[in-house]
Amino acid sequence: MIPPLGVYVHWPFCERICPYCDFNVYKNKTIDEAAWINALTGELEHWAARVPCRPLRSLYFGGGTPSLAPTPVIEAVIETCVRLWGFEEAPEITLEANPTSAEAARFESFASLGVNRLSLGVQSLRDDALIFLGRDHNAKEAVEALARALKLFPTSSFDLIYARPTQSLDDWRDELAEALNLGARHLSLYQLTIEEGTAFEKAVARGAWAPPPEGLSADMFDLAQERTTAADLPAYEISNHAGAEAQSKHNRLYWQQGDYIGIGPGAHGRVTIDGERLATETYRQPSEYLKQVSQPGSGIAEETALDAEARTIEHLSMGLRLVEGCTLPPLIEAQLKPRQAKIDALIKDGFLEATPGHLRATAKGRRVLNAVIGELLV
Repeated sequence: MIPPLGVYVHWPFCERICPYCDFNVYKNKTIDEAAWINALTGELEHWAARVPCRPLRSLYFGGGTPSLAPTPVIEAVIETCVRLWGFEEAPEITLEANPTSAEAARFESFASLGVNRLSLGVQSLRDDALIFLGRDHNAKEAVEALARALKLFPTSSFDLIYARPTQSLDDWRDELAEALNLGARHLSLYQLTIEEGTAFEKAVARGAWAPPPEGLSADMFDLAQERTTAADLPAYEISNHAGAEAQSKHNRLYWQQGDYIGIGPGAHGRVTIDGERLATETYRQPSEYLKQVSQPGSGIAEETALDAEARTIEHLSMGLRLVEGCTLPPLIEAQLKPRQAKIDALIKDGFLEATPGHLRATAKGRRVLNAVIGELLV
């Protein structure tokens, strides 16, 4: 069975680098619009020759801050995808944006190009927290940008970061209540994590501040599950909450082992060709990416066929993030046989549930999912 197909486009530039971010991003520079159009559309041409005649389920512009990209770049990518593959019925075309006033002014243009889902990086509804997180907007701008997005796009989502230092459970309860009253049908709620190589890692290392205790973070996670469910936005993935009609089609490609072509600097992809599942990564530096695409016609720096063990690790580590869990195709079941004792122990302890051909993490298991997956896959 051929998996569904999507395209991920990584726009690597931001106005500023957030101190918690470990993505492949760079300070915004003068953009050569024509060069980026040629590079991105040229790489799409490369992939269309390798993966032809498969309509796209989704197109996702991520970053970085793709809402800062020149509008003709967004337009050219969408038009090229239509020409090369076309889309399934009711496709999802998502663009990530920050809720600054300057970017909100461009929302109407994005909608006119065919973008039908906006993902806003709100991160907090508290001005002091936004300053701490290194954001360029304030809470008022965030609320206004979301209201504008909800009028223009069939689906709009926004992110919040919780478990910030000094944030109490009552603080999170109040902020979450405000967020749920804003009208979006999709929320992404992420616990603040200290990523290697970030400014926050350096600050924590020198004792400038410390993350909240694990117990408090867990209580915040539990509170989010309770309140989003009560608001008819239950979790469908470990960090994502939505009404059934608003779940992200593109992110489901990741979690359900669909295929997605990754273009743009540092983009990852997973594509099935002739029965092999290929893992791809493009050149990370924007200048090197543009150079490579202009010469051989592809920005791919690494391409690897995943073996059975790698496919199993990926299948479980992604699929168990979903509340519904994951199916277990024959290849995966065969790889899990040596791990059956571990699975049985995790089931006995209440972390996993299994039925024939299916495995899911329980609510208890999702609360400590990284540990569960680590125990299962070592």
